[in-house]
Amino acid sequence: MSAPEINDYVGFDTITQQMERKFLKRGFNLNVILVGESGMGKSTLVNSIFSTHLVDSQGRRTAQEVIRKTTEISPVTQTLEENGVRVQLTIIDTPGFGDQCNNEGCWVQVIKYIKDQHAAYLESELKPQRARIIEDSRVHACLYFLNPGSRGLRPLDVEVLRRLTEVTNVIPVIAKADSMTTEERTLFKRRVKEEMSFHRISVFPYASDADNEEDRLLNASIRDLIPFAVVGSEESIDVDGKPVRGRRHGWGVINIFDETHCDFVHLRNFMLRTHLSDLIEVTAQRHYEQFRTSQLRQIKELRAQQAAAAAAGSGMSVGAPSAPLPHQPAAQV
Repeated sequence: MSAPEINDYVGFDTITQQMERKFLKRGFNLNVILVGESGMGKSTLVNSIFSTHLVDSQGRRTAQEVIRKTTEISPVTQTLEENGVRVQLTIIDTPGFGDQCNNEGCWVQVIKYIKDQHAAYLESELKPQRARIIEDSRVHACLYFLNPGSRGLRPLDVEVLRRLTEVTNVIPVIAKADSMTTEERTLFKRRVKEEMSFHRISVFPYASDADNEEDRLLNASIRDLIPFAVVGSEESIDVDGKPVRGRRHGWGVINIFDETHCDFVHLRNFMLRTHLSDLIEVTAQRHYEQFRTSQLRQIKELRAQQAAAAAAGSGMSVGAPSAPLPHQPAAQV
């Protein structure tokens, strides 16, 4: 059935402008967690992506410093504005992750933090008098740093990636890619892709039936680059009289904005210029919805069990008592 023709201008096409005005007024939240062992340049990379100093390194600065025995969670929140668009950006570092000889369970605090944010959002949603706009602390992206010296996925990487991809959008990156030759980098990427395929590890971006041909081509080009071989730098280096953000080595200078040197530009464009909205949307519609469905199903089963036990104890049918969320969010400090 063809759409009826409108004879006069009505004006509903201005809804995009109305939405833009509200969006600019409200701003948005973006929450990124950094997962990787110390010394992988996590803080430097995220500072490079947003072109400002957001976070300080949480790693050890000397060999004499005590190694953390457990993984810690260290969130830092900053408000940034660009061309009238305001973002409340939270960077969550995970100092201590993967730094032990025995790293069994080093991922537990990371997974718990991500689920805690889902639980806090769900708790706010279920309140009888909830806020008109719920503060969104859900993790939208996880930058997972692969050690360039491992030459592939380690058993720890496989275990952690399996668990992380169940709860958030994971973007794997090869840390400090300037420590590898281009041939080593190509081989590393090929091995990681093969191993992720073998272990059925699915990372962001995901295939969707809603994607059009343009989306599919864009996502295919991004999957070709994954894992992103990245180099971060907050230092400006003079090269032929021009300032360059990069790193100086004995054999030359790495320009982080040169696409022939590393994938930094591709990663930044992917996260901020082409898939930022998707990161937020997929978090809400995929990861949070899975968590929400699981929690509500468990609540329903728990209430049914409580009602059955109460009825059996009193010999009469009673209404199911209220039950708390199975996964309780951690207390905010």
